[in-house]
Amino acid sequence: MSQRKRIGNIKVVLMVFAVFLVGVLIGSGQSQKVSALSNSTYEDLKVFTDVLGLIQKDYVEETNSKDLIYGAIKGMLETLDPHSAFMPPNMYKEMQEETKGRFEGLGIEITIKDSILTVVSPIEGTPAYKAGILAGDQIVTIDGESTKNFSLMDSVKRLRGPRGTKVTISILREGFTKPKDFTLVREVIPVRSVRHELLEKSYGYVRISQFQEKTDDEFGKAMKEMQEESKGSLKGLILDLRNNPGGLLDQAVKISDRFIESGLIVSVEGRKEDQKMKFYAHPDGNFAQYPLVVLVNGGSASGAEIVAGAIQDQGRGIIVGTQTFGKGSVQTIIPLKDGSGLRLTTARYYTPRGRSIQAKGIVPDIIVKPSRSEEEKEALTPKLPAERDLERHLIDVEKGVPKEKGKPKKDEVKENKPVDNQLERALELLKSWEIFNKTAKENK
Repeated sequence: MSQRKRIGNIKVVLMVFAVFLVGVLIGSGQSQKVSALSNSTYEDLKVFTDVLGLIQKDYVEETNSKDLIYGAIKGMLETLDPHSAFMPPNMYKEMQEETKGRFEGLGIEITIKDSILTVVSPIEGTPAYKAGILAGDQIVTIDGESTKNFSLMDSVKRLRGPRGTKVTISILREGFTKPKDFTLVREVIPVRSVRHELLEKSYGYVRISQFQEKTDDEFGKAMKEMQEESKGSLKGLILDLRNNPGGLLDQAVKISDRFIESGLIVSVEGRKEDQKMKFYAHPDGNFAQYPLVVLVNGGSASGAEIVAGAIQDQGRGIIVGTQTFGKGSVQTIIPLKDGSGLRLTTARYYTPRGRSIQAKGIVPDIIVKPSRSEEEKEALTPKLPAERDLERHLIDVEKGVPKEKGKPKKDEVKENKPVDNQLERALELLKSWEIFNKTAKENK
């Protein structure tokens, strides 16, 4: 059975997450049976049931047993890594919408850094983006309530809501003398997975904002449109994965497969045998003939890092930009019988050369910093959090990869920077690629 078919047969969809969106990416599947517990675990559970009984009997106010049990499960997941979480039925149902490219909220990606709710980036065109929310902003209150003890799920629940409703967030930003309130009106956030355009009539540009259910199909259509628009004279391609927080694992694999004709794309390794998988490239349906430059930055995470790592290790293209987020773990979405869901970290993934990027990220082949206007904006905001900054993040596990591999080829940045310096450099590389190939042919 081919690896493509195996992906389709997986009942519990493996998801790769970088950070929480306000409306987190989720999957679907079937409830799983839990194996028998050990005697010592049953003894510990007796303590839990004793405490539950005491609360229900003696607490000053009447309690709801389901609320208490949900709270206990939530607390249990919060003792693990920052990407594992419990989702009550209503939240689990809401989360399923985002893989279809639509949710209602503000349009910001958030994480927790140093116990503070922090914006990773706003999604272009959303209420948060229009209001001027910036990457690195710290959200100190939501509707007047301190976020100090909020989990990511608590924060997502409060920030999402029906379109047309309002929410006030208090932002602390470097340069602010005190927090500033922003009152935002929630909207339907149509997350467009793929955007494309032709640069200088002959060079393709494709931006993937995150990996959703139809990303690979949309990518195929984008490539076809650019081929037709260029009248078959497409000379190279820029794949922009900057600020892509990840998404569906199978879609990241399919996009990688578009460019790699053979060999390993990514391996997934967990504690159990059925959590160990290898995904390989296929020669059919790819775009291997085009010179390729991939743009990444600190907001490129998880699925985006799978694609960048595969292309880098297989020597298929050049990675340009800045070091990526560094999330090398895989989450499995497990539906539970009562309609709730469990998002559990079950494995680590490795690039074709066996590199784990957990808490380290992908180092580009050519380091190109953002343009001046972006650097000036970054100077006014706290540094973007990376996986290694998150509490309880998984420790990197290497697989014997030589230390000297993957070092960046540092590249100087020109003084007169264009609006998007990284994109300009990528285009220059494609042009140089064409000139080099033309010269090599003429000298044969």
